[in-house]
Amino acid sequence: MLDVNPDTVCRLIALARVFHAKEAVVIPEQPTSPSDDWALQVLADHEDDEAFLEFKSIIDDLEPDQQQQVVALLWLGRGDGTLEDWPELLEQAQDDWNPSTAEYLIAHPFLADHLQEALDMQGYDCE
Repeated sequence: MLDVNPDTVCRLIALARVFHAKEAVVIPEQPTSPSDDWALQVLADHEDDEAFLEFKSIIDDLEPDQQQQVVALLWLGRGDGTLEDWPELLEQAQDDWNPSTAEYLIAHPFLADHLQEALDMQGYDCE
């Protein structure tokens, strides 16, 4: 069902946990504007963070359709749909795709938990 390697998603989960565990990272629960710029603004102070740089490098190395799958996994894991809704989540991720996928993903404070939940739903395990 996934074209993106589950091991890659597991590495993203690990990096997101490291990044979000740092006290200096502050990400608002609700963005202040409806645009995606809030993610870029939040990350401006963390552009040289090693965990973020590796996270971004992995995302940037993925094909756009694989990036879209990671976004759809985020949405699935946070309850925006069920496993039966997977095709619709993918379609929405395709419609919303832009080159700032890494920033969009890492700006979600519960990214690691949501990705892990979605992998579990899909039958994959990070251990």
